[in-house]
Amino acid sequence: MKSKYISIIILVIFLSLQIFDSYGISRFPKPEFENGHVQPPVKTSEARADILNYLDIFILIASLSLITWVILKKRSRKGVFWISVFSVAYFGFYKQGCICAVGSVQNVALALFNPGYSIPISALLFFIIPLVYTLFFGRTFCAGICPLGAIQDIVALRPVSIKSWLEKTLGIIPFIYLALAILYAATATDFIICRYDPFVGFFRLDATFMMFAIGAIFLLLGVFIARPYCRFLCPYGALLNLVSRFSRKHMTITPAECINCRLCETSCPVGAINFPTTLKDKASNEAGETRFAMHLILVPAFVLIFGFIGSLIHENMASVNPEIRLARELKNKTNYGLKNEEAVEITAFKSSGKTMGQLNTSVVEIKQQFYVGSWILGGFVGLVIGLTLVSLTVFRFRKDYTPNKATCHSCSKCMDYCPVANPKLQKHEG
Repeated sequence: MKSKYISIIILVIFLSLQIFDSYGISRFPKPEFENGHVQPPVKTSEARADILNYLDIFILIASLSLITWVILKKRSRKGVFWISVFSVAYFGFYKQGCICAVGSVQNVALALFNPGYSIPISALLFFIIPLVYTLFFGRTFCAGICPLGAIQDIVALRPVSIKSWLEKTLGIIPFIYLALAILYAATATDFIICRYDPFVGFFRLDATFMMFAIGAIFLLLGVFIARPYCRFLCPYGALLNLVSRFSRKHMTITPAECINCRLCETSCPVGAINFPTTLKDKASNEAGETRFAMHLILVPAFVLIFGFIGSLIHENMASVNPEIRLARELKNKTNYGLKNEEAVEITAFKSSGKTMGQLNTSVVEIKQQFYVGSWILGGFVGLVIGLTLVSLTVFRFRKDYTPNKATCHSCSKCMDYCPVANPKLQKHEG
């Protein structure tokens, strides 16, 4: 517990230094020229930027490899903790939360649906590499490499469990968020993951008061409900949830055969431990086979119903698209609410040489994209809801305590409760 408070103190000091630096001024002010000379803009070397991008990729791979070894081989919770502190300091405050795997979902979506967009290799690799590691080793990226997850893991001082039904219900939200993020990115409307990231404001110290407040609420909530953003909002976490189900070598609570001591039952802060089941449980669940069949039949109905609902609200979702909003402002002559000057968007449109007819044609095309996309989005949400209901009726026989591959964040906290791996606990049990 002491290490947690020490790390929080380190983060506060680091944040204070960042704030101090943000208010710094130049020691030697720029010279003022009287002959009309204009100070040329400072240019950053592209080669240097490429080197730094490759360095970030190398550090990502090295960090993932290290934390995977610490989790699977070393089985050290303390090691995971200090890697989390490093990730918050480097990928969070130093790199200011960018580029991150969570936001890269949007870059990939835009690249897939917009041939004119060239995705940066760093964004593509930050998207792919954690998925590959997850496929082989489980969600070790979530354990302490992702700065968003790491900062929440550090502040989880008094986590409490929540009801299983509530966990399942809230667990649907990340999939909805993922679908919305892909739709808005694919239509070149917005990168909503980055816009509403609750922690980037802390990492960059440039967010609005509202975003700072939301981030503070998440961190305060995270003291008692472990990883609220990871569990109930993170869209990249939804992808990792799916991929981790097929992981070849996932972490285990015990390094050998489970002795069913029950010490780990309440050890997981996110409730990702599957309890043992018995043949008696299976007998009492025979009626569940009928429920399983009924829910499975309802899945296509959920897909169609929610797809139709999505199509009904496609114009509302499309209304935030920049071109659609521009057409609306020009038609209504509202000038984006400005009175004393012409809006930049309108000035740019007039100087582009584009006609209103061309703009209206573009608006029709964008609305059609949203119509199709909203059908797919709604159908996907219906599929997730349907399969979630189906999963509640599935019976799996287990003889020991095992991590739930989908929802386990590989934080390794449960390992410290296993007497098979901990000599001190063995002595206590004896």
